[in-house]
Amino acid sequence: MRIIKTTAELKEFSTALAEKPFVAVDTEFMREKTYWPILCLIQAAGEGEEAIIDPLANGIDLVPFLELMADQSVTKVFHAARQDLEIFYQLMNAVPAPLFDTQIAAMACGFGDQIGYEPLMRTLVRAKIDKGSRFTDWSRRPLSDAQLTYALSDVTYLREAYPILKDKLEKNNRYHWVESEMEALNDPGLYFVKPENAWKRLKLKGVRPRELGPLMKLAEWREKEAQAKDTPRNRVLKDDAIYDLARLRPSSVKDLGRARSISSGFEKSSAGGGILEAIDEGMKIGKDALPDIDQPERQRPPADVLDLMRVLLKRQCEKYDVAPKLIAIAADLEAIALDDNADVPALSGWRREVFGEAALKLKRGELAMKLKNGAVELVEV
Repeated sequence: MRIIKTTAELKEFSTALAEKPFVAVDTEFMREKTYWPILCLIQAAGEGEEAIIDPLANGIDLVPFLELMADQSVTKVFHAARQDLEIFYQLMNAVPAPLFDTQIAAMACGFGDQIGYEPLMRTLVRAKIDKGSRFTDWSRRPLSDAQLTYALSDVTYLREAYPILKDKLEKNNRYHWVESEMEALNDPGLYFVKPENAWKRLKLKGVRPRELGPLMKLAEWREKEAQAKDTPRNRVLKDDAIYDLARLRPSSVKDLGRARSISSGFEKSSAGGGILEAIDEGMKIGKDALPDIDQPERQRPPADVLDLMRVLLKRQCEKYDVAPKLIAIAADLEAIALDDNADVPALSGWRREVFGEAALKLKRGELAMKLKNGAVELVEV
């Protein structure tokens, strides 16, 4: 097993991988006590090449591998890529490209919604993966043989599975089905929270308009603190405390000290000063500058229409052997039931061909469903 601990070794390995058409990649990380994930291992495998990279090794520079991640001539293969991509985005201020996510590809190949790595590899390449090391401390050194074996298996089996999935997609003319999903993973907003947008993570039900400005600024202050100190945001200030302080809107250290969500003495710290300043800034935001959080009473389609939509979705997904979540979620079905021109993925592109057009016909009474030999069949009306 090759374990890379020096920049020279990493450069040699990365150069070799750059000659391959694709590279399977995975990471092991820790983030329970930090805001930013702590990268502990990188695993990579290409045709005839495989290794574990130790980012915690003394003096190692990851630049050669990051250059590979940016190389447009090499496809980067991940499984359930979001968290891995967040790490690389922090390292290179960009997302590795081009991408291939085997979880998304598996959904288009009929392996169900968001199938896990182990069951997918077991199905595709008959892999037997010992998951005993999955939740171990990857930051501790030395790593055990069991940990290293488990870590490397995350890319060696992936290397075998990628051509199988790619071939299935191409044979069924479905590669374009997943391309837009892969492109969506390039959105930096998935991997970095701008402090000024941090309030959008909070539930606003029950928040009054006069509380919104302070809430927004408190969430922004907390996000900046968490990022600067590299600590989980709830260790800076819990969500409940933000709601509480937005309601109370204390204007002095004495007032802040009365808040039940603030521990004794906290109000006199620099953080206490930051909280008071954030509340003051929030109260100065003009009404016109605040987002509209008043949710109009949502119109709901008749329950029987939604029931029929669900049956149709299940039927079409079984016919085309594709995961339902790749076609439409519950909110999409509601939107289609209410509006023939709803702005949902299911009404455009290949999804419209598979499900959307049939859903509109069903809704308009131009399509019926009947049971024949225990199976649902569609009948043009």
